[in-house]
Amino acid sequence: MHPLSSPERSLRAAVHDFQHIFISIIIEAFPFILLGVFFSALLQVFVSDAMIARLTPRNPVIGVLFGCLLGLLLPLCECGMIPVVRRLIRKGMPPYIGMVFIFAGPIINPIVLASTISAFRSQPEIAFARMGIAFAVCMLLGLLMYRFMKRSPLKLGIHSFASGRAGESAYGHNYNHGSLNSGFRERVHATFNHASDEFFDIGKYLIIGALLTGFVQATIDPNVLLSVSEHPAAATIVMMGAAFALSLCSTSDAFIASSFHGIFGPGALLGFLVFGPMVDVKSMLMLFSAFRSKVIVAICLYLIAAVWLLSLAAEKLLTGY
Repeated sequence: MHPLSSPERSLRAAVHDFQHIFISIIIEAFPFILLGVFFSALLQVFVSDAMIARLTPRNPVIGVLFGCLLGLLLPLCECGMIPVVRRLIRKGMPPYIGMVFIFAGPIINPIVLASTISAFRSQPEIAFARMGIAFAVCMLLGLLMYRFMKRSPLKLGIHSFASGRAGESAYGHNYNHGSLNSGFRERVHATFNHASDEFFDIGKYLIIGALLTGFVQATIDPNVLLSVSEHPAAATIVMMGAAFALSLCSTSDAFIASSFHGIFGPGALLGFLVFGPMVDVKSMLMLFSAFRSKVIVAICLYLIAAVWLLSLAAEKLLTGY
């Protein structure tokens, strides 16, 4: 039997690396996705929007703080958050609080903190830096919106997302709380239905992200990535762009980011971890469907600048230079 040629050995090694990276990401991330979608489903079925609206503070500073930290009590995924917030605003929640919750909630919640610590076991400071950057970015965003936003950000006369039916997202999930008036068994059944729908919707983005990550790391010359990573400002922008394109769930994106640990510095990883859950392809579609375009464009430009600058600042603090 002839020994394998050098190109054949390289191809086999690349396939092996791809399989290892892909399977590792899937195995590590899926438990957190299951936990996240099930908790989201419980909230959708058993907690009314009106109850949340009654508890919303009216003081602007406390209100912005409330919006930033609401994810600690309501750890919804990005897919379910926009329809819920739109209803809350219509029921009386100040718009600046609701908008802050949309961008802070996917990051500042216990499930995401746990998954990030799990992904960065050897560097847990990344998890806390992620929470800190998200908190600072969203606090300032809320205060700016309170000061300068004079009109409701909601699109007038819009009663549904792209699906065309009230209470559903553009991805087909039913987010209304009609089941609150149903019996306990019906609500439990609705919880599992909602969780399964959301799991399969979110799961496909994780699989796509894991496939792309495995392909990139197995096929691209590490020297190319290292050449980018030598420039923290450029590396951070590249990773933010990757987070936007991959559209990963915040309960699993830390495992994708951790696979780049050692190639990119903490600033680039934090840019990926903070910007992606705030703004990605799927959330942009939903945001433009529900809110006025000028508001969303202004918020996105602010988020790009703020996350980039704070990620670079965090890298200097974490690396000591």
